[in-house]
Amino acid sequence: MNISSKFNLSNDIAVVTGGAGLLGLKHCEALLEAESKVIIMDLDKKALAKAADIFTDKYNGQFLALDVDVTKEKQIILAKEKIYKKFNSYPTILINNAAIDTKYETDNIVNKTRLEEFDLEQWNIEISVGLSGAFLCCKHFGIEMSKKSRGVILNISSDLGLIAPSQFLYEDKQLSNENQSVKPITYSVIKHGLIGLTRYMSTYWAKNGVRCNALAPGGVYNEHDKNFVNKLSNLIPIGRMARIDEYKSTIVFMCSDASSYMNGAVLVMDGGRTTW
Repeated sequence: MNISSKFNLSNDIAVVTGGAGLLGLKHCEALLEAESKVIIMDLDKKALAKAADIFTDKYNGQFLALDVDVTKEKQIILAKEKIYKKFNSYPTILINNAAIDTKYETDNIVNKTRLEEFDLEQWNIEISVGLSGAFLCCKHFGIEMSKKSRGVILNISSDLGLIAPSQFLYEDKQLSNENQSVKPITYSVIKHGLIGLTRYMSTYWAKNGVRCNALAPGGVYNEHDKNFVNKLSNLIPIGRMARIDEYKSTIVFMCSDASSYMNGAVLVMDGGRTTW
C-alpha cells in the first residue's frame, strides 16, 4: 500500500457535529476532498442550508445535511437511521465538534462571563452541548463502529484543554478592573473534559478496532479585533493565529489509516503556545 492511499477515505462515512460552523465546515471539506461521504450535523438550519449550497455542485450525493440537536438522544438515534437509509451503512468516522458560541451580557453592572455572575442554567446548556452531546454521539455511533470492528472518533478540544486561559486577552478598556471580561469557565471545562472522554473511549472499544483521539487546535483568525490578535500572537512562538484551512490535512490524517497506530492521543497544533 503506497503512502497516499493511507489518506484516502473513499470507504468511509463521517459524521461531523457542529459541521456548519466556522471550523466544522473546513473539517467537512477536508473529509470530502479525501473522498469520504460526510454527514453535516448542526442545529443551525440557515448555516446547514449554506453548507449544502457550498458543497452541492462538487460533492452532490457525497454528503447529507441533518438538523440535529446533539443533546437530544432520540434525535441522534433518528439521525443514525437516516444515515443508514442514505448510504446503506453506519458511519465509520465521528468528529465531535459541536459547541455553543454564546454572546454574554457584559457591562459595568453585570458581566456574565465572570465566574461570580455565571448562571447555572448557562453552565448546563453549554456542558450539555459540548460534553453530553459528545458522549451521546460516541455512544450511538461508536457502538456501530465496534460491531464493524472499524472506526475513528475524533474529539475537537483546544489548547485551552491543556492550559488555563490568559485572561488579559479578553480585557475591555470600557469596563472597570473588577468587572473585566474573561474567557468563561465552561469553555475550559468542556475542552478539558473532551480530553478525558478521549482517554476513556480510546480503551473502551480498542479491541473492536475503534480508535479515539483528540485534536487541540490553537486560536483561528476570524476577523478578530487587532489588539486581541496582537496580544495572542505574542503568546505563540510562530507569532500568529492559525489560518482557517491549516487543520484540514491534520483532520484527514487523524481520521485515516495514516494514523492507524494513534489511539488515546492528544495532537496539539497551536503554533507552540502551550510549549512556553
